Amino acid sequence: MRILESDHQLGPKSFLIGRTFMPKFLRIGIHQANVSGYTSKAWCVRRVGSTVFLKWGAVEVHGAGDGRKVYWTLPPRVKTIRCGTAQRAKDYAKAAIARRRNHRYEPLVGNIAIRRRTADRGAELDRALATILFVDIVRSTEKAARLGDSRWTQVMNHYYAAVRRELKTLRGKEVVTTGDGLLATFGAPAAGVRCATAIREAVRTLGLEIRAGLHAGEYKVSGAEVFGLAFHIGARVASKARAGEVLVSSAVKDLMSQSGIRFRDRGLHQLKGVPERWRLYRVEH
Repeated sequence: MRILESDHQLGPKSFLIGRTFMPKFLRIGIHQANVSGYTSKAWCVRRVGSTVFLKWGAVEVHGAGDGRKVYWTLPPRVKTIRCGTAQRAKDYAKAAIARRRNHRYEPLVGNIAIRRRTADRGAELDRALATILFVDIVRSTEKAARLGDSRWTQVMNHYYAAVRRELKTLRGKEVVTTGDGLLATFGAPAAGVRCATAIREAVRTLGLEIRAGLHAGEYKVSGAEVFGLAFHIGARVASKARAGEVLVSSAVKDLMSQSGIRFRDRGLHQLKGVPERWRLYRVEH
């Protein structure tokens, strides 16, 4: 494993003579989640005098919480901005950081490394089949700004408590939280759909609206980590849902012909980064 020279672990207020190190940022949220093995995006911003250095690219997130590790999937793109004066460079860096925060990025303190993959890594992986649920809060940034940090923290605690009650009732397995959302798996597609609709009703008592997406497919398991295109498809299905809407892929609907749950065709959709077009269905009440 090789750590990139400019990615030494330094907090957002760390200083060296003549240099100011800015925080790195990792894309979060339901669509580019910090699920283990998931592809996300990272930014690094660094100022040296009147020059700003930018670095960005796709990353893989392995593990979750304090134990997660972030790796560049390919050598990152880099850009050098010569601002003329130190003050202009400070202003440029400040604006770049503000844009990241507005675009659902979180500060990333840990290192970003280039991962060296072993040739026999695939042999370590087991395969599993499940229904995958993604759920997140609609317009959460606006609500957080309106309520303030303290009140929003309380609301989020109640939100996750409500979500986990429904998961327990319907035997869903929580994989990871994703900023203002959650990823879970279910053994049966009907349980996943019923859980999504139950979560929607439960969090409305908190003044929250969610959207959810479900997909059924195979994924790979290595210890506590999960990998696979099925997670990407599930995330993209969720990205097509409107406020209060539960969408499923055709893979889920085809498994539920005897469930009694009704669906409405939402047409064919191109899911970003996923081959071919997919037919999606809205769960009807």
